[in-house]
Amino acid sequence: MRFMFVGDSMTIGRAGDFTWRYRMWQHLNRSFGGPYRIVGPRTELYDTAADAPVSTVYADPAFPDRARKHLAGWGEGWLHMAPLIRETVTTTKADVLLVSLGLIDLGFYTNSTQTALNARAFIAAAREANPRVRAVLMPVIPNVRALSDAPFAAECDRFNELLAKTVADLDSPVSPILLASTPESYDIHSDTYDGTHPGPSGEHKLAASFATAMHQAWDLGGPYEPAA
Repeated sequence: MRFMFVGDSMTIGRAGDFTWRYRMWQHLNRSFGGPYRIVGPRTELYDTAADAPVSTVYADPAFPDRARKHLAGWGEGWLHMAPLIRETVTTTKADVLLVSLGLIDLGFYTNSTQTALNARAFIAAAREANPRVRAVLMPVIPNVRALSDAPFAAECDRFNELLAKTVADLDSPVSPILLASTPESYDIHSDTYDGTHPGPSGEHKLAASFATAMHQAWDLGGPYEPAA
């Protein structure tokens, strides 16, 4: 089974991060119980000094190159990934998409209605490439901007409602879609390093949400247990 991580800055991570992708790789190694691959066209982290995704400095240098693959970008959202996903799924033969997008869209590019339409376009394009593709979609999670910007917070809430409707409308037995739960007890003061981007505890909580959704709905993997 081929897994692909799709996301924005919270997924690609910056130089020196572990990333929730790393936490999920550890989880799959412990609990998947069969052969799997992590696929994607990119492997790098974002380098803030270079202002470009060119870093290979993961917090754990033992994180193997084959597991670093992803389709994530700093400043990229549903708007940017929808045009890429068909070709990427075709090329990588991805079976399961773990998607965390939306915050950057609402913050800079599109309102909640258009963002939800872009999510639908993304799913349609992925299915054109693989009619049996599965996807787990993460809602927009708590972030610092929503604390001080009430209209933005309202757009986040509305998008999450529209995303839940999208999952309900488009889920199918052939190509199932899940809505992950907002990470339990997620605290932007302790689970992020700047109010938005996850630190180590936040990475574990994001990975746990994806892992729990797959385990409970599809019996893929086991319950999430952080590595020692």
